[in-house]
Amino acid sequence: MKKLFPKGLLAIALCCTAGYRVSAQQKDTLPPTQPANQSVYPLNVGEPRQYEIADIQVVGTQYLDKSLLLSLSGLNVGDKVTYPGGDQFTKAIQSLWSQRLFADVTIYVTKIEGDKIWLEIGLTEMPRMSSFNWKGIKKSESDELTTKSGIRKGSVITDALKQTVRGTVHKYYADKGFGNATVRIDQRVDSGQVNSAHLTFVVNKGNKVRTENIYFADNYNIPDSRIKKKMKGTKERSRLTLHPDTEHYFKDSVVTPDDFWKTYGYLQPSRAVEKLDPYFRFKLFSSSKFNENKYLEDKGKIIALYNARGYRDAVITKDTTYKTPSQNLNIEMRIAEGRKYYFGDITWKGNTRYNDSALTRILGIKKGDIYNLELLEKRLGKQMSQEGGDITSAYMDNGYLFFQIDPVEIGIRGDTIDYEIRMREGPQATIKEVRIAGNEKTNEHVIRRELRTIPGEKFSRQDLIRSQREISNLGFFNPEKIGINPVPNVSDGTVDIDYTVEEKANDQLELSAGWGGYIGLTGTLGVTFNNFSLRNIFKKETWDPLPSGDGQKLSVRVSSNGKAYRSYNFSFTEPWLGGKKRNQFSVSFYSSYQNPYAYNDYYKGLYGDTTTSTDGHFKVLGASVSLGKQLKWPDDYFSLIYSLNYQQYKLKNYNYFGIQGFENGISNNVNFKITLARSSVDQPIFPRSGSSFMLSAQYTPPYSLFNPDKDYTKEPVSQQFKFIEYQKYRFNAEWYVPLSKPMGSDAKTFVLKVAAKFGYISRYNNRTTLSPFGRFELGGDGLSNFAIYDRDIISQRGYPVYYTSDPSVNPDNGQPANYGGFTVFNKYVMELRYPFSLNPSSTIFGLAFLEAANGYKDIQEYNPFRLRRSAGIGMRFYLPMFGLLGFDYGIGFDRIRPGGGLKDAAKFTFMLGFEPE
Repeated sequence: MKKLFPKGLLAIALCCTAGYRVSAQQKDTLPPTQPANQSVYPLNVGEPRQYEIADIQVVGTQYLDKSLLLSLSGLNVGDKVTYPGGDQFTKAIQSLWSQRLFADVTIYVTKIEGDKIWLEIGLTEMPRMSSFNWKGIKKSESDELTTKSGIRKGSVITDALKQTVRGTVHKYYADKGFGNATVRIDQRVDSGQVNSAHLTFVVNKGNKVRTENIYFADNYNIPDSRIKKKMKGTKERSRLTLHPDTEHYFKDSVVTPDDFWKTYGYLQPSRAVEKLDPYFRFKLFSSSKFNENKYLEDKGKIIALYNARGYRDAVITKDTTYKTPSQNLNIEMRIAEGRKYYFGDITWKGNTRYNDSALTRILGIKKGDIYNLELLEKRLGKQMSQEGGDITSAYMDNGYLFFQIDPVEIGIRGDTIDYEIRMREGPQATIKEVRIAGNEKTNEHVIRRELRTIPGEKFSRQDLIRSQREISNLGFFNPEKIGINPVPNVSDGTVDIDYTVEEKANDQLELSAGWGGYIGLTGTLGVTFNNFSLRNIFKKETWDPLPSGDGQKLSVRVSSNGKAYRSYNFSFTEPWLGGKKRNQFSVSFYSSYQNPYAYNDYYKGLYGDTTTSTDGHFKVLGASVSLGKQLKWPDDYFSLIYSLNYQQYKLKNYNYFGIQGFENGISNNVNFKITLARSSVDQPIFPRSGSSFMLSAQYTPPYSLFNPDKDYTKEPVSQQFKFIEYQKYRFNAEWYVPLSKPMGSDAKTFVLKVAAKFGYISRYNNRTTLSPFGRFELGGDGLSNFAIYDRDIISQRGYPVYYTSDPSVNPDNGQPANYGGFTVFNKYVMELRYPFSLNPSSTIFGLAFLEAANGYKDIQEYNPFRLRRSAGIGMRFYLPMFGLLGFDYGIGFDRIRPGGGLKDAAKFTFMLGFEPE
């Protein structure tokens, strides 16, 4: 800097490193041995006087805006400052230093003329991070830590940034059980860029910190084992422990558990456990990694456990965690249980809609019951739940939206607590407006007709829940994003209801193609439009790719296996025929062709005249019309469906059924089917609650009754089956039960599915023969079975198709060559499901299953307990474009034979587009 005042120029240098300090120094006379940032005693500059700032310069910055920095300093041209000794400079230094962007902040006085002063703010910026990398961890972990910490190239390297990284790393690995994780930050100057540095984050995860032991003291009324069971997130390390029933064995003995372990510990674990049994038990599948957040939650659960048992004053007076020699943790807790309380008198105040006895009955708590505040609040409905059955639900289902309830303790007599339940019912709310938002593709009337909340009617909480279910079951919207927001208008006693939806793709495409040389073109082309609009079919501007938005379903499918097989399917469904009532109308047409001899000429050319070229085929032509109606009784979950169906079967040199004389001919199947169904499942793809039932009866015309003197069994088979007659009954039942209460609509929880199915087909009388069509075929996955034969395919995981009801007959080792199918079947299913992703664009869930099923030739052979059994695991993937995909690995227990293993009894099955029966 130019030397302006050789004898008296003063500079105020405030140099900040770990805080800041003020120094006054004369730049031209600074001793050569004096470090630049070390304090120097000020020169004699005279008495303090006031100056006006004539100019301020900011120097030393490379990235930051100078005008912004000048504004942050609080110093402006024209301001009055006192020099020397004024605190304006100190405040300016503090303000700039607090930004944590600078390694050094200095203010110089460069010139003084009269009452004018010229200043220069000298800044040394913190270096910028030109690049960074992680060491000691996987790439997936480093990517996640980069995102969580928010670091990026170009960031200013500050102590705050380093502290953020350290905190993020510690929390990230602590949540995974690595409570001793550390990170070292190495900083290296980047010579390729000005004032830049490269950072290396060296992570040492260390070993997982596990909970070694949990000890309790003063818990006289609840045993350790019960408290530990409540601590879902904090488990003791797996080890051998004494069986409770054998603890007495060691009480009066010099032999200790440690002696046992020393004696048998050298054995292999399985041998050791075997040897120690029945004195010990082994805790298996116990995750003992320590997580601070889960530990805090578990302490709350312990208090909740005591409160639920009447100990409302229970507290944890002391809890200590300390490290063991193995660097794991021991936990010690001391609990003050307090006394046990009971409910006393419960009185009601403010109720007019329901009398005291009715409210007491809904509450379900009697005098003398163990005190449980959580149960009381649940029965009062302080925390809303979809299950209902509480006081608040009873009122809100009758329009009392403004209802308020407050339990008040009015007396404690020893161990008895009296309550007064105070209520303010308010007026019954009337629905004023119903608004819908988010439906970009689906027409509003499609959603509105599903709603149970109608303007002008009384508000009902149950109607809100039902409306949400109906919107979800449309399949057009993300079920996790359906929002319902009642907006009360207290002034006029009305309520507006806002529904929000999020469209999801649900049209499906099935496409495969190939060329088989001799057999020709093979493949499948299928499209399903689940939100079709027939009325806009002639409006070109609505095609994208087809007109949509009216909730109709259009499906077209063509499949071919060259010369051997081809099929055509078309169906259309209108769920609200006429637009005013839920009358579902459907029509479908289908045609299929199979030639079992298509390859004979091909094999003849390869192997010589070993086969005979035969012209034969099996053709099916069918059509169906159905009309479904929603019922009001017993409740509006019921529906009644009528359908009229026709199938024509043409056989030419086709003897698959094994019925002599039935290789050629035409059979006609005209039947009427009536179905009573009830469904209350909450959503179609991954149901978490509800049930569905279906009972159907299917009848052909009783042709034989028109001519009671004729014995049709003596007619040629082709004549017997010219007009098929039978009566057929089906029953299906499914239940879905969540095994834990989800805390939100998108929460994941285990779901138990239980199902039972039954089917029976028979003749009207003994003067007719039951045809092979319409029967039941069991085993397989529903895809490999020949559904072309008009069979009800009842899949069973772990088994191929089987034709005998004897479980001892292994279908892998040969079975009776009778393909006539079964006339009776029953099936039981139990599945435990868990969702890995509830995203509507890719819903994924896994399952474990137990299955038992069997088919029977006639009702005399029927035995509902003579079953083929299987178990296994599976996965389901729902992709909107392709529908439901699934894989199962099942083991058929009745396929296991002496000398064979589970591998020989295992079978992979695959499903596409539908859940097999």
